[in-house]
Amino acid sequence: MADSYSKPDYSGLIRVAAAARQHSYSPYSHFRVGAALLCGDGKIYTGCNIENRAYGPTNCAERTAIFKAVSEGERDFTAIAIVGGESETVWCYPCGVCRQVMAEFCEPGSFQIICGKSEEEYKVFTLEELLPEDEEENSMGLDEGKYRDGDIVRVLCIVTGKKTRILKRRGYMAFITLEDTS
Repeated sequence: MADSYSKPDYSGLIRVAAAARQHSYSPYSHFRVGAALLCGDGKIYTGCNIENRAYGPTNCAERTAIFKAVSEGERDFTAIAIVGGESETVWCYPCGVCRQVMAEFCEPGSFQIICGKSEEEYKVFTLEELLPEDEEENSMGLDEGKYRDGDIVRVLCIVTGKKTRILKRRGYMAFITLEDTS
């Protein structure tokens, strides 16, 4: 007998994400998003987008759910469902910042991202598919000693007068230490 593959049923997780969407605080964009994060033990943490007029402090639904779970001690995540739109739901994908947060806490090859328009209509991706080439080593091409004082490394500006040493690379981020050169 041949093995058969059946697509996992994520309709319940999408339903929970759609309910979380109702709590969205989005007076500026009017684009309401809900997320439902499934943990390895079956617990579900929800989140909604929370806007701020300064935009920078705005938090996406996906990060709200992940931060709630992490703040409760969770670290084992298997899937997240995302539902969003103004009045009608549309295909809603995680932004780059949310993908980076997912990469911090989730296994790229197995973590499932479910983008749902409805309980019946949804797309499933792995984090690896939505955040390709997120290899911890050399993902930014950062080699120790390659950059000088004052160099800009993607979005990170190194303080002039300090020597930098790269401690860890992950995705688009580099964690550095600044050392006195005097």
